[in-house]
Amino acid sequence: MSDGPARVTRREAIAGGVAAVAGLSMGVRAAGAAEGGNPAPVPAEVGSPGAAPSLAAATPASSPGAPGSEGRPVGKTIVGTLSGRPIFIPDVNAPPMPSIAPPGPILDGKPTNAFDVAKLSDGHPDACSYRRRFALVIPATNTTMESELWNILVQNRERGLDGIGLHTSTVVTKPAVADAAGLEAFKRDFLGGVKGAANTAMLARPQYFILGLSLEHIVVGLDSIRGTMAELSTCGPLSWATWHDAIGAAFERYRVKRIGLLTPWEKLGNASGVRMFEDMGVEVVANVGFSCANVQQIAHLPDAAKEKAVLELLATPANRLDAVVQCGTNMSMT
Repeated sequence: MSDGPARVTRREAIAGGVAAVAGLSMGVRAAGAAEGGNPAPVPAEVGSPGAAPSLAAATPASSPGAPGSEGRPVGKTIVGTLSGRPIFIPDVNAPPMPSIAPPGPILDGKPTNAFDVAKLSDGHPDACSYRRRFALVIPATNTTMESELWNILVQNRERGLDGIGLHTSTVVTKPAVADAAGLEAFKRDFLGGVKGAANTAMLARPQYFILGLSLEHIVVGLDSIRGTMAELSTCGPLSWATWHDAIGAAFERYRVKRIGLLTPWEKLGNASGVRMFEDMGVEVVANVGFSCANVQQIAHLPDAAKEKAVLELLATPANRLDAVVQCGTNMSMT
């Protein structure tokens, strides 16, 4: 291990997955993998090709990536670099793209032959998201996740993340989580609305999903978390990047066994986070929860308080940590 503990945040772990999924079929390196250094951690993927097509039902039958003659979406399957799992990537650029309505292009309201319609709709890529389109599903109260992922994408365009699009769909949730009743209401709202948000995201024709929520905040135990995602993955053919799989891959990559845990949550949510890591076989040596009573206000935690928690309460010589891990998607740590 290195002299000091590594700081592994969920955004860094998922960012590695964004780069890896985008670059696996295009020959680019994952962002964050410096020359001679450790590669960026990559999330394992949830889901499999050929799953129930309810999410894909939002796509007109004539659209690229719609089910083919065998009832499966048109696309290809690649293999996750760390998980070894199949990831189905639909083809969103197959002709006709764009489809042209009759009578074709018009000039001053009248048909014009200035354009070759066959070439105009010959499978052209998205102008901005021409390499990969990701759907991000987050609680409507989250003001951090999308911003941090966009920062990662923009700052790493020259390292393989150019042409990557992020398309966000939100789940309406009640923000108050000061007690068990509030936490249960948040859980009920999110799990009850996530499929609807995913269906909305499918209207942008994404190729991969990112779940922008730390499920361990509301679902107790790793088996229950995996079961929740297994159910969600049956809603369509696309795979999902999730925090619990991402951090598991990061732990394996960095050989992490002892961690300090930092969360914005109150006692129950924080204890649930500790439980997930213990289920992974990792020892939570020390943990700090800021006990935020409102999930939107998590984004207002000052950086000085986070730094104090990491340096003075968690990453101490006595704790002998391998890593400091931060949970909570609305808690900025980049």
